[in-house]
Amino acid sequence: MTSRYNCNISRREFLKVATFAAGSLITGCGLGRPRDGRIALTQWYHQYGETGTQDAVMRYAAEYTRLNPNVEIRVVWVPGDYGSKLSTAMLTPNGPDIFEGSGPLAAMVGAGQLASLDDLFTPDIRADFSPEDITGNSVDGKIYAVKMLDDVGLLYYRKSVLAAAGLTPPSTMPELFDAAKKLTTETRKGLFVGNDAGMSALWSLLPWSAGADFLVDNKIVFDNPRTLAAYEWLRTLGNSDALLVGAPSDWWDPSAFVQGLTAMQWTGLWAFPQIKKALGDDVGAVPWPALDSAGKPVTFIGGWSQMVNAQGPHVDEAKKFVRWLWIENQRNQLDWNLSYGFHVPPRRSLVKLADPLKAPVPSVAVDAMSTGGKFMPNLWNNAMNTAVMDALTNSLKRGEPLAPEIKSAAAKCRRELDRALEG
Repeated sequence: MTSRYNCNISRREFLKVATFAAGSLITGCGLGRPRDGRIALTQWYHQYGETGTQDAVMRYAAEYTRLNPNVEIRVVWVPGDYGSKLSTAMLTPNGPDIFEGSGPLAAMVGAGQLASLDDLFTPDIRADFSPEDITGNSVDGKIYAVKMLDDVGLLYYRKSVLAAAGLTPPSTMPELFDAAKKLTTETRKGLFVGNDAGMSALWSLLPWSAGADFLVDNKIVFDNPRTLAAYEWLRTLGNSDALLVGAPSDWWDPSAFVQGLTAMQWTGLWAFPQIKKALGDDVGAVPWPALDSAGKPVTFIGGWSQMVNAQGPHVDEAKKFVRWLWIENQRNQLDWNLSYGFHVPPRRSLVKLADPLKAPVPSVAVDAMSTGGKFMPNLWNNAMNTAVMDALTNSLKRGEPLAPEIKSAAAKCRRELDRALEG
């Protein structure tokens, strides 16, 4: 699933988690001393929830060592708060040589922590990656990460339930609201977008669906009438009886949908295998609906990318491994995207080879990424996230007027952006 982490931590947080370096908070393979003459490269992953992922990355590492006996890849599987542990590690001489991340890169680039990977991308390779993944992993025109997988969101619906109600899949917010009301019964809600009534799942999608944005050309641009109109739909949904709140799990898990607690749910493509297993062909999906006729359907583009520590002792060898695994090795890239969770490979050539993505629902996800896929730019950070979420909480949960809250959030984001640009 999609994720973000904050690369900036306080001194107190540093002291709190610094003991990880002794190995008490991580698990891995090959963590002993390398054999004489070998180069040891440490590769970090966060703890994926999908069964088989840890075995897979250890298998990839072992395969590389068989092909390159002078290099040992030490796979480190990091449980818990990966972002804080990675941030801490990168402040020490013991940081990983290779690691994955998800989220803005600008702070790490500014700190000199990421090696440029431009030399791994020939023109043909660069053209094979989606433009969104190249842009999302670039800072000031240089590429600093290789996308490993693309996560994308979908609005799933029960085809039979919509048909029985005489409804077609919604394409605008008014249509979605109308469908949610009509599909609500005594035992089932019409729509589930998270246990916080959609604030976490929809805070970026709703303005995007209105044609608005957050940060463009180094300017904060979300304080506008279209953003306000989009966020008012959170209030409308939250005040209705059509929205499921208090489900056993949150929006990223499809349990509420497959158990029949809701007729429609926003979640990720990663949930499709579980949904398919439970509901068979009685499932359809669309991107998040357009705000209105002036908007457009959208989805998020998330996922994880592989990076190289610019301050590591073996930068060139680390880059060779990243090139082998995430650029040259199509077999393992397809395995990683399709065999454990369910994701879209970042390479266009691999999407064409991925037969499971040609099924009706996954193909909607692939099309949605290319026509309405959005991501937050690299200068957007967690402090800006917090400013927007605080504004929504103050307005939607505490009753404060929305427009002043959004204006205040935009001012906070501008100050944060100025600090980032000055740094």
